[in-house]
Amino acid sequence: MTQTPTPPVLDFVATIDVEVSPTIDIGTTAQGIRRVAPIRGGTVAGPGLSGKVLDAGADFQRYPAPDLAFLEANYVLELDDGQRILVENRAMRTADPADLERMMAGETVDPSRVYFRCVPGLSADDSGPHAWMNRTLFLGVGERLATGVRIDVFRVR
Repeated sequence: MTQTPTPPVLDFVATIDVEVSPTIDIGTTAQGIRRVAPIRGGTVAGPGLSGKVLDAGADFQRYPAPDLAFLEANYVLELDDGQRILVENRAMRTADPADLERMMAGETVDPSRVYFRCVPGLSADDSGPHAWMNRTLFLGVGERLATGVRIDVFRVR
């Protein structure tokens, strides 16, 4: 008799609000439309983490189709305890082409109309209090805001 696999459990860790500068348009390349959004700050808050997003990093965006975006954001968190966390986030955002176009123009789109999921990798000093992040898989749900991105981060157990 076959047993049904046990699905993973998700524990909420924090919400990261990332502020970005105006997007730098690269143009249409062989991989689709390419853009870079410089990361300029923000906050992280939740039962597991609290602090700020440093003015360091960028969100590298690729639009291979009118209804699809692949996002790769790399940036640094500085927690209230002084520890720094490197975030390497890979995301997929898909929506009606008109909604994605509105987001690319900086407009707010109802998040229920957008599928925005990500896999944020969090790296911490292996001798520090957040070393557990180095051996943990995280998943996230994103929302594009007028001035940046909000990501709810969950630990997979």
